[in-house]
Order: sequence, then C-alpha cells, then structure tokens
Amino acid sequence: MTKPTDIVVREVLPSTETIQYRSPMKFGGRVVTDVTLFNVDVTVETRDGKVGKGFGSMTMGNVWGWPSQKVESGETLASLVEVANRFAGRAATLSEAAHPLQHARSLHGPLLEIGKQVEADRSLPEAIPMLALLVAASPIDAAIHDAYGKALGLNSYNTLGAEYINEDLSSFLNADFQGEYLDHYTSREPQAKMPLYHLVGALDPLDDSELESPVGDGLPETLADWILADGLSHLKIKLNGDDLAWDVARVAKIDSVSSNVQAGRGLDAWYYSLDFNEKCASVDYVLEFLAKLKETSPNALDRVQYIEQPTHRDLKKHPENKMHAAAKIKPVVIDESLIDLESLFLAREQGYSGVALKACKGHSEALLMGAAAQKYGLFLCVQDLTCPGASFLHSASLAARIPTIAAIEGNGRQYCPAGNEAWRKQFPSMFEITDGTVGTGVLTGPGLGF
Repeated sequence: MTKPTDIVVREVLPSTETIQYRSPMKFGGRVVTDVTLFNVDVTVETRDGKVGKGFGSMTMGNVWGWPSQKVESGETLASLVEVANRFAGRAATLSEAAHPLQHARSLHGPLLEIGKQVEADRSLPEAIPMLALLVAASPIDAAIHDAYGKALGLNSYNTLGAEYINEDLSSFLNADFQGEYLDHYTSREPQAKMPLYHLVGALDPLDDSELESPVGDGLPETLADWILADGLSHLKIKLNGDDLAWDVARVAKIDSVSSNVQAGRGLDAWYYSLDFNEKCASVDYVLEFLAKLKETSPNALDRVQYIEQPTHRDLKKHPENKMHAAAKIKPVVIDESLIDLESLFLAREQGYSGVALKACKGHSEALLMGAAAQKYGLFLCVQDLTCPGASFLHSASLAARIPTIAAIEGNGRQYCPAGNEAWRKQFPSMFEITDGTVGTGVLTGPGLGF
C-alpha cells in the first residue's frame, strides 16, 4: 500500500561547520564556547517522478546530549559527528518508497546499530546515550521532511494526513491514536508571531554592576540592555540546582532588574521559565526553592510559567524523583528525559505535567511527541539547543505549527549570531527582534517553511 507521493532517497550530502560563541554559556555546571553544526543536503524522488532537494541543520549538542564523566567533550563531539556521517550514509540507501515518518521509523534500528559500531570503533568506555544519537540523526530526518515537501510543492506540515501516508498514528504511537493522523495535531498555517524566550545564562551579566568584560561588538551586553533592545517579555533562567541561596538570589535579582526596565517600557506582564538542567538532588530542593522564592520575591514566582527537568534525566534509575508536589505549584516539564512514548508515560506517572519538544531530537519524533502530549493533556513548550540560522528556523516552525505552544526559545542570536547572518536578510522578522516576538508567519514555504 503505497502512495504516488511516497519518496525514495537519491542523495545525501553532509558537511559540518563550527561557530565560536560571542560569549560563553554555562548550563548544567559546564561552560560552552562554540557550536558545531551538522548540515545535510538531501535529494528525494516521488514514485511519480517529482524531485525535491531539502536541507537540514542542527547543532551537535554533545555537552547537553551526552554530559559524560568518562569521555572528554572533544571525543563526545567527534563521536556524534561520526554517528551523523554514518547515519547520513545509511539514509542514502533508502530505496523503498515511503513517507518521511515511515523512513524515520525504518532508520531507528540502523541508528542504534551505528551507535554501537562507533562505540566499538572508537573504543569508548561507555555507550552513546539515546538522546545523543537522536541529536546526531536529527538533521538528516529534517532534510528528508524538507525535501519531501519541496518535491510536492507543499509545506511539510501540510503533508501529514491520510492523503499522504497510509498508516495512522497507531502505527507510530499506540492504539489510542487509531484513525488519527498528525494533521489533527498540527496547524495548517503557522502562528503569525510568537513571544521569544531569551536565555539568561548563569554567567550572563544582569546589569552594569556585573559587566566585567564587555564583548564590545555592538550587541547588548547585559540583561537590562537585551530587554530594552529586543522588547523582551519572556526570560528563561539557568540555575545551578545545588546552591539554593544563589538560585533564589539570582531569580530575585533578575526580577528586580526586569521590573525596573519593564516599568520604563510601560509593560506590566512578563514571564519566566526556570531551568535547573537536572542538577537538583531531589524534588525537595525544588520545593524549598519555590518556598524561598515566594518569601523573597513573590512577584517573581507569580511570573514563572514552568520549570524544566530539575532532577536526573534517567527516570527509571531514579523513581524516587517524583514531581507531583512541585507540579501542583507550577508545570514541571521533562526535557532530557523525553526520547520516546515510553519515557513520556513514565514521566507522567512520576508527576511531570509537561514536555519540552526539541527539533534536535528529530522532526518526526517532535511531531509524534507533540501529538502524544496533546492527547494526554500535558503542558507543551518548544526549546532550542542554541540553534543558529536554519536550525533555529526549523525549531521555530515546529513551535508555530503545534497548538498550545505559547512561545519560542531562541538564544543563537545571543551566543552565536554569526550563524544567523546567511538567513537574516531573507527572514528579518525571525532574527531582528524589536517587540519581543518572532514573526513566524513567514515560515509558509515548501518543505519546512524556509
């Protein structure tokens, strides 16, 4: 049972590029100073002879996807690039005609095999985590979806219904989705514009009193400067998770700085998300933090929209880390833990009330988990991995097409703006921020929209 629109992959051409950060970023106790992008050009052909050329790009976020205590970061990065290159080679052998979702499913087994091969060939002392494998595979998956839409002359988000794929979602998720397709869980047009979540890293100066080493490149230097320059209303705050006094004081000062600036702008409503990057020992730390923040800065607590992954990503090994009590106060979302439907169900059992989608885990995976989150009534957000250029456009297109997503995270413009230059003139509303929003309404072209 095939469709005339089903595609075979004709060519896969990978490449990499490294971009230096304009200033270092600290998260999860580690400092990052550059980003390596894995880019891929894919050519596909439909059963009825239409050819499409697609592009995928994603940061190889090894520090995030594989925060190893046994393998140096240079080796984890090199290993992920090797996985991505081998995976690209395997994708080039997809000679059976199918929908991109079906191709992604077919490639899952080979991805695991490639991971094992790279572990052996590079004599790694530990297995490559599933999350890291998903990151390595994500640009190829994105490029196939992009090429598919371009072959059909359609936006890829509008090629997800029964007209284009002969299996419903029960084949990819479970029987709860019998008779349903992804067009039920995505929008036919992107949101016209969406608020931008600006990252406040643990090393970022908040005001002039903290500005010790100005970058001097003409971009804002402090949080106060960024709020004024970009008209920001949403701030994502990186916290330590193991220093309660510092974490509370950090959020309180951010709220103080924000309040002073926003008062001058005449804005009375703005929002925070809190990211502990798994560093909290238990939910008790989160609860104590929330209680202390309420005492110190109740307005700051009121402005918190959600909390990201406060404790260890391995939910099976840490069943004691239940989030029910914290989730009664604010939504608590899994990020690093979310790698499949099983992990989503486990997180829900352990009290998590939401999920964070990321393009770096794969376009197909993000669409499926977005559908599952909606089906089961979970809070939804979309985050990036300091994605510049095309990778940010891809992440934004996901956010703009999935109902219930309220805002877009995008910090490439802060830390690696050089990666945006090739795209800025074509999509100024996505990269030139003046009112705190990104103009996602422009992402309507064939393929992934850009």
